[in-house]
Amino acid sequence: MKKIFSNIGEFIEYLDNIGELKRIKDEVSPIIEISKYTDIESKSPDGGKALLFENVVDNGKKTFPVATNLFGSSKRMALALGVENLDEAGNEIQQLLNMQPPASLGDKIKMLFKLMPLAKITPKIVKNAPCQEIVQTGSDIDLSEIPVLKCWPHDGGRFVTLPLVFTKSPVDNRRNLGMYRLQIFDKNTTGMHWHIHKDASHYYNEYVQKNEKMPVAVAIGADPSVIYAATAPMPRGIDEILLAGFFRKEGVKMVKCKTVDLEVPADAEFVLEGYVDTQERRLEGPFGDHTGYYSLADMYPVFHLTAITRKKSPIYCATLVGPPPMEDCYMAKATERIFLPLLKTVLPEIKDYFLPWEGVFHNIVIVSIDKEYPAHAQRLMSALWGQGQMSFCKAIVVVDKDVSPSNLEKIWELLLTNFDAKRDITISYGVLDVLDHSAPQAYAGAKIGIDLTTPIQGESPRNIQQLAIVSHAEESNLKKWITENIENVVNIELKQGFLAVALNKGNSKGKDIIQKISTCPNIEKFVRTCAIFDAEIDIKNVSKMMWKIFNNTDPSRDILQIASLVLIDACKKNLADGHNREWPDDLSFDK
Repeated sequence: MKKIFSNIGEFIEYLDNIGELKRIKDEVSPIIEISKYTDIESKSPDGGKALLFENVVDNGKKTFPVATNLFGSSKRMALALGVENLDEAGNEIQQLLNMQPPASLGDKIKMLFKLMPLAKITPKIVKNAPCQEIVQTGSDIDLSEIPVLKCWPHDGGRFVTLPLVFTKSPVDNRRNLGMYRLQIFDKNTTGMHWHIHKDASHYYNEYVQKNEKMPVAVAIGADPSVIYAATAPMPRGIDEILLAGFFRKEGVKMVKCKTVDLEVPADAEFVLEGYVDTQERRLEGPFGDHTGYYSLADMYPVFHLTAITRKKSPIYCATLVGPPPMEDCYMAKATERIFLPLLKTVLPEIKDYFLPWEGVFHNIVIVSIDKEYPAHAQRLMSALWGQGQMSFCKAIVVVDKDVSPSNLEKIWELLLTNFDAKRDITISYGVLDVLDHSAPQAYAGAKIGIDLTTPIQGESPRNIQQLAIVSHAEESNLKKWITENIENVVNIELKQGFLAVALNKGNSKGKDIIQKISTCPNIEKFVRTCAIFDAEIDIKNVSKMMWKIFNNTDPSRDILQIASLVLIDACKKNLADGHNREWPDDLSFDK
């Protein structure tokens, strides 16, 4: 039977009962210490356990308990949405999309039973709500009473990392629920970090045009389906609270705020009410982000609080983002599965797709298609680059319908045996995620498409040079040549046609380095792809290398294709590379 949680406390209690929760009774600080616990746990097998810190001491005072990693496994993410597994959530949507007009009375009755739950998913307004048991306004507002985390050592301050930000359009009153981090500035103001491409930013611009203050309400902690819905890439104008109701099979209880004209989940743990003054911006950041790097400080709107409301005994909910895998990876996996049926209604040739964690959700997608005509793969690439948040994707790999996109060994085999770099690479240009740091300019840059599908009639054949088996002596000669001819090399690995070189790049131009490597005698006989990495990167760690390639590479600047050989500069970029933007630091805790 489907388990419906009315609030996050019920979800935490349920996780405790089934052995999915660790209670941390040691005294801990919200400044870095909780993050260290969470980082270790989230990188445990299968995402580890959810964590409840029961003895949180902040500024010398015991404060509210803190929960992290609540959704940090496939099992817990499925439980949050009331399904056996994440594919089931997508299948349920698929069944509704596939329903045909009923042909008989019996069909009508069957359809009615399928549609009945949908009539119940609209939100329900209540008058009395647990989230308003305590109300603080005026001089009583004090954000320092909430144990907001400082997550990484070089963060610009403390950040609310799991906020449910409610706004609405001043034009048509449509509601938006999004998850936009809040940096605490003082007792009653925070940053409001909505990116230029987000719906809340669009509504903000509407308030700018009207020269009016923008009402905002931020809930912290709610029914887990509501928390997920805040992260879902819903089309503008579609209420995320309806998506939460869809998973719950009943409407979310909402309550009107005390000081702004917005509604919030009645069972939230905390609610921050207030407004954004469209004439005011303040420096926000840096912040250790889900890319595994610090997002750089920049000017963002300021959120002024007019009230804090909360339960009498709330739990503060937070997430830690950083180098994958972390909790947000499992939330993104839910989105991948849930939105596949919706994507297939627009592009029915898609059979499946997979977003590797190393691509941090928006840097690479592998998609399988039922190919029907010449250049079908290239058409699909263009179509995906025009679809909602998929438009941020930097790399698209297309495979045949009988290839599982998540079978990375098979994908690599195709790259080794069925890939003609001259024929199969498409370079395009378009929007990029705000957090993309490798493009020469912000918000837009080069994209790459790789076609690994089988050629059909009307397409040119591939010209593929099969790789030779490298002997021990030949491998030694190759490594010796690179060490002698490339400066500051610290390590070299050659495995299955992939050559990785770690070096101290300094102020050198990356393209000059990979160009020189391409002149190594006989390299094309044994190597399909070569990538250079900064000296500190463990080039035995495939996941770490893929993360650097997907995040540190601009396809038009950092990839060199010579005959059958593809060379990649996955190092940090500098002025010699033509990169004038600041390069962010990797995330790590001080030793």
